[in-house]
Amino acid sequence: MASSATLPFSVIPPPTITTSSPKPPPPQNPNLSVLRLCTHLREATQVHALMIKTSQSSDPYSAGRLAEFYAVSPGGSLDFAAKLLDTFRDHPPPMFIYNTLMRGYLLKNHPLQSLHLFRELLLASAEPDHFSFTFALKACTQIHALRAGMQLHAHAIKRGIDSNAHARNKLIHLYAVCGVVRDARKVFDGITELDLVAWNSMLEGYADNKDGDSLHELFDRMPARDVVSWNTLMAYYIEMGEFEEAVDTFRSMQESGECCPNRVTLVSVLSAITHLGALGQGLWAHAYINRNQIELDENLSSSLINMYSKCGCIEGAVYTFHATNRKSVDTWNAMISGFTANGHSLKAVEVFSTMESSKVGPNKITFACVLNACSHGGLIDEGMRNFRKMTEIYRIEPDIGHYGCMVDLFTRAGLFDKAEELIQTMPFEPDSVMWKAILGACRIHKNFMLGEKAGLRLIEVAPNDNASYVLLSNIYALSSNWRGVHKVRKMMSDKGIKKIPGCSSIELDGVVHEFIAGDNGHPRKREIYEMLSEMGEKLKLKGYEADTTQVLLDIEEEEVKENSLALHSEKLAIAFGLISTSPGTTIRIVKNLRVCGDCHAAIKLLSMIYDRDIIVRDANRFHHFREGSCSCMDYW
Repeated sequence: MASSATLPFSVIPPPTITTSSPKPPPPQNPNLSVLRLCTHLREATQVHALMIKTSQSSDPYSAGRLAEFYAVSPGGSLDFAAKLLDTFRDHPPPMFIYNTLMRGYLLKNHPLQSLHLFRELLLASAEPDHFSFTFALKACTQIHALRAGMQLHAHAIKRGIDSNAHARNKLIHLYAVCGVVRDARKVFDGITELDLVAWNSMLEGYADNKDGDSLHELFDRMPARDVVSWNTLMAYYIEMGEFEEAVDTFRSMQESGECCPNRVTLVSVLSAITHLGALGQGLWAHAYINRNQIELDENLSSSLINMYSKCGCIEGAVYTFHATNRKSVDTWNAMISGFTANGHSLKAVEVFSTMESSKVGPNKITFACVLNACSHGGLIDEGMRNFRKMTEIYRIEPDIGHYGCMVDLFTRAGLFDKAEELIQTMPFEPDSVMWKAILGACRIHKNFMLGEKAGLRLIEVAPNDNASYVLLSNIYALSSNWRGVHKVRKMMSDKGIKKIPGCSSIELDGVVHEFIAGDNGHPRKREIYEMLSEMGEKLKLKGYEADTTQVLLDIEEEEVKENSLALHSEKLAIAFGLISTSPGTTIRIVKNLRVCGDCHAAIKLLSMIYDRDIIVRDANRFHHFREGSCSCMDYW
C-alpha cells in the first residue's frame, strides 16, 4: 500500500530552473590527491582535520571528494558526511555535495533520510538539479511514498526537469511500484524519444503488477531489447509459475542474437528448470555456462547445486560444489540441503562439520538445513546436539522453523512426549508446518487420536490451506472413519476450498510431459495404458496388493478402489517413462503433492521388476527407488 508521506514543497517558492549541476574540473589541490588514497575512515578524518586547520574545509572540490568517501565508500561514515554541510556557513553547500549525501543514504538503505535531506536543501534555498530529483524519487519508490512522489513530479514539471531521461525513468518506476500503472504509462507515453531504459522501466512495471497482456504487448513493440528486457520477461513467467515459458524465453533470447545472457539470466533459467525437475535442460544450461567460460560465482554455483539436487542428481551437485572455488554460506547451505533432500542425511551432517572447519560461519538457514537432515535421517542425538550448538557456540537464536525441525525429529521417532514438552516450552505458538509434521508422524505411527487433535489445530492455524483438510481427511480415512472424512469434506465445501489435483511430470528429450490422475489426453495413451496393465500384472505376481485405505472416499467396491489407485498420476508417468526410454535408463518424476502409500509401495516393486532407478520428487522430499527399496526408508 502506498504511503501518505508528504514533503513541505508547497511552502517553498520554486528557485531558478536548472537541469544539472555538473562538478567542474578540480584545480591542483594536494588534499584531493591524498583523499584519493584513503581507504579507512581514520585516514579520511585526518585529512579532514588538516583541511579545517588550513581553512580549506569549505573548498568545494576537497569537500566534494571527502563527501564521496564519507557517504559512498564502505569504510565511510554518513554522520561525518552530514557534518560537512555545516562547514558552508556563508553560502549553501554545492549541490553535488547534497546529491552525494542523498546517494549515500540510498546506498546504505536510509531512504527516509535521503528525503529529509532533499527537504533541507529546499529550505536552504538551494537549487535541486535532475540528480537531486532522481535520488528523491528513488527514495520515494523504496518506501512506496506515492503522495510525496507525486509532489516531486509536480515540482519537477515546474522546474522543467521532468524531461530529463533519468527523472522520467524514475517516475515510471515509482508509479509502477506503487501500483499506479496507468500513471506510469502516461509518463511513458509522454516521452517523445524513448530510450531502452524507459522501455525496460515500463516493462518491469507491468511485470511487477502481473499485467501479462500489457507486458507482452510492450515487449513485442520494443524496437530493440537488451538483457534486462529478456530477464524481466523470464522473471514474470517464474513469478506466475509458468516455468516452461521461462525456459522457452531463454531459448528465444539466444536465438534472437540481440544480447548475451548474464548471470541474472542464468540464475533465473536454472530456477525455472529446478521447478520443472528437468535434468536434461539443467545439463544443457550448465553446458552453456561451461562453453562460454562463465565463472561460477556464489549465486550461480548455489543455483546449479540446487538444480541438480532437486532434479535428483546429487552427483552433479557434488561436482559443482567442489568446482566452486569461493564457497559462500549459501553454497554450503545448498549442498547440505541437497544431501538431505536426496536421503543422505549423514553426508549432510558431514558437510556441515567440514563447513565448521572452514572460514565460512553458519547462519540460521544452515542450522535449519542441518536440523532437517537430522530429522529425515532419524539422527536424534546429532539433532539435539546441533540445536544446543546454535545458541551455546554460535549465539544464533532458534526461530519457529528450527523448533519445527526438532518437533519433526522427535515425532518421526515416535517420541511424542518429547515433542509436546518442546512445544510447551518454546517461545512461539505452533505454526502450520509444525502441526503438519505431527500429522505426518501420527499417520506413520497410527496415532489417530493425536492425529485428529493435530489436524483440528492445523485447520485453526491455516483455515484456507487445502492441505490442512486433506491431511486430516487422510487420518480419518486410514482409521476408516468415513464420518470424519465427510465432515472434513463438508467443511471444505462450505468454505469453497478445493483439493489440488495430483500432477506428475517427466522430461523426455527436453520436453516436459504432465499427467493427472486418470489422464487419457496424451498422444500415446494407448501404449501408456497397455504398460499400466502390464505393470499391474507383474506387481500381482510379486505379491503386491493395492492399499485401498489410500482411497480417501467411502467406496464399498474394492475393485473400484484398486482401479482408482492404478491411475494415479505418478504411475501414468512411470508407464510413459518405461515405454519411452531404453532399459536401464533412470526415470525421474516430479509430483506436486505427497506420494501416497500405495504408489510408494508399488514403485518400490516396479524398480526391482524393471531393473530401473526411479526418482520421484514429491512435495515433501525425494524418493530414490532402487532394487525394491526407497531412500526415505518408508518415512516421508
